Amino acid sequence: MSARVLSLLPSLQRTEQRVAEAVVADPGGTVERTAQELADAIGVGRTTVVRTAQSLGYDGYPQLRVAVAQELALRRSAPAPQGAEDSPVGEIRAFAARFSANLGHSMSALTDEAVAAFLETLDEAERVLVVGNGLSGPLGLDLMLRLNAAGRPAEQLMDPVAQQISARQLGSASACVAISGSGASRATVVSMRAARDSGARVLAVTSFARSPVADAADVVLVIPPANDSFHDELIHTSRAALMLVNEQLVDLLIARRGGRGQDARAASLSVLGGSLQE
Repeated sequence: MSARVLSLLPSLQRTEQRVAEAVVADPGGTVERTAQELADAIGVGRTTVVRTAQSLGYDGYPQLRVAVAQELALRRSAPAPQGAEDSPVGEIRAFAARFSANLGHSMSALTDEAVAAFLETLDEAERVLVVGNGLSGPLGLDLMLRLNAAGRPAEQLMDPVAQQISARQLGSASACVAISGSGASRATVVSMRAARDSGARVLAVTSFARSPVADAADVVLVIPPANDSFHDELIHTSRAALMLVNEQLVDLLIARRGGRGQDARAASLSVLGGSLQE
């Protein structure tokens, strides 16, 4: 439930955002409140609460309450963090435990169909351009390097104008892979549209389902933030969940490519082995 809220929150109307944020901030209170009680507590109309639940993909507010209750049950069954939080190491361990507990929610929006289409396009494209800007730029670089090591040649340009020029020249046999945690990077969206205009197939990995990046893609993998709240996502802007998915996508691509993938991995390991010094 919270993963769904985090992924859809930017697309909601302002009053709906207030309802969604209240649900995430006080899930226990949400379970106990009727739609009218929640509306009164927030200062909105009952219809706004119902409309928010529907905007989040539920039939109505009762179904949202059930989803909240289920998530609370899962949280209570999660193992308690190890280590005290009164030291730097304790804080790191506690954060890692919270991240791990929420990671399953970040994978909940993935579908077999979307992942299969993503991998098929990567495998069959004659040319692959990876686009990422801001905090997502390093993720794009990491994906590009991993794809090349897997025998799937790919390119990435760091300058937004150069990205757009390259995207414009891709053509129908190529693919553009866009990575954007926020889903709202203007430079990334412009390059995606340029790639689509060229006839290329556009793939995206993003944290938000209803976003300009998701709208501009032919295939989109949504990885909701693994933070505890939307406030945490704004403050920390973690891309860790997206990076984990990127790594696994490359492993799946290698498996899909069979002998070609294994030969490429062996060649990469040979180069790495030769670069190590005793």
